[in-house]
Amino acid sequence: MKLHPFSALFTASLAFFFFVITAADPDLLQDVCVADLASGIKVNGFTCKSNFSADDFFFNGLAKPGATNNTLGSRVTGANVQSIPGLNTLGVSLARIDYAPGGLNPPHTHPRATEIVFVLEGQLDVGFITTGNVLVSKSIKKGEIFVFPKGLVHFQKNNGKVPAAVIAAFNSQFPGTQSIAAALFAASPPVPDNVLTKAFQVGTKEVEKIKSRLAPK
Repeated sequence: MKLHPFSALFTASLAFFFFVITAADPDLLQDVCVADLASGIKVNGFTCKSNFSADDFFFNGLAKPGATNNTLGSRVTGANVQSIPGLNTLGVSLARIDYAPGGLNPPHTHPRATEIVFVLEGQLDVGFITTGNVLVSKSIKKGEIFVFPKGLVHFQKNNGKVPAAVIAAFNSQFPGTQSIAAALFAASPPVPDNVLTKAFQVGTKEVEKIKSRLAPK
């Protein structure tokens, strides 16, 4: 029996729909799954501890500014599953980012999460770059919010004369961070020079100079 073209399309669409549904993350099957960070078992996330306490859901690391006396003049303090085991399977996390005057949180991505920042103090120039290489940027100040879509390259820069700080929220317990410069010039083993010279249209000396500056101290 030959299917009508519409029927065939409908059947294919229905099959795809059920594939997407079954491929999605399952709902929680228990109230909590506190991460056992010491477990040697590797899963997509962390295995659950058999016993837990209120301390597994508590963290005070965002209460004070992070030290910004470094090359970039910024400090990211994460509040993710690695510091709050109770976040395991819950799909949320926070971070505090502090910026010295002139400080930069350099171009980077979060492969597993969208980010939304709330400015605690100061003023920042922020932006993200679309896959069409369009820069979307804005200056934001205390009390204002900006969103960085999942996976897109983005940055924050304090061009003011006073310190600045934000609280960042993510829709992942462990969003991951990949700094563009460090990923390309400080990878181990290193990205071949001939790849970088051709990609950036510069000479080997320039590549080696950048690599030396970004090398882990």
